[in-house]
Amino acid sequence: MAGFAVCGSRESTNSPIHQFTNPPIRVDIQHERDKLLLITNRSRAIPPKSEVLQGTLDLMVLKTLDTLGSMHGYGIAQRIQQVSSQLLQLNQGTLYPALLRLEQKGWIAAKWGVSDNNRRAKFYSLTRAGRRQLEREAQDWKRIVEMMGRVLGPEGAP
Repeated sequence: MAGFAVCGSRESTNSPIHQFTNPPIRVDIQHERDKLLLITNRSRAIPPKSEVLQGTLDLMVLKTLDTLGSMHGYGIAQRIQQVSSQLLQLNQGTLYPALLRLEQKGWIAAKWGVSDNNRRAKFYSLTRAGRRQLEREAQDWKRIVEMMGRVLGPEGAP
C-alpha cells in the first residue's frame, strides 16, 4: 500500500508562493483482487473495514488463549492481528470489554502479573468452561461456513 498526501486548493493563483487553504488530503492506493482502490479523507486515511460479527471476537480470544496459554491483553490483540495477516486490528475499547465479559461468564480467568518489560499487567487464561465454550463456538462457526458455502455456490461468489 502506498500513501500520498495531496494538497488542497490554492488560495491565490497569482502568488509566486502557493498557499493552500485546505488541509492535505491523504490518499491511499490499495490493490485488492485486480482493483485499484483510492480511499480519501480530509483528516486521515480510511483503512478497508474488517467488521467482526458479534461473538467472533470471543471465539478469537478463546482460541488464542487455548493455543498460546496465559497472555496479557496486548499480547492477545497482537496475536489476533498477526493471525489475521494484519487485516484485523483490535483497539483497547474493543478488546478489554470483551475480556471483561468473558471473565464474567467464567470462560477465562484473570490474574495480575508482570509483563516482559517489567510492567504490571493482567494475564488471561482459558478455564475448563471456556474450553467447552470454545468447542461449541468452533462447531457453530464450521456449520455457518458450510452453510454459506452452499448459499454462495461452488465458486464462492454471488
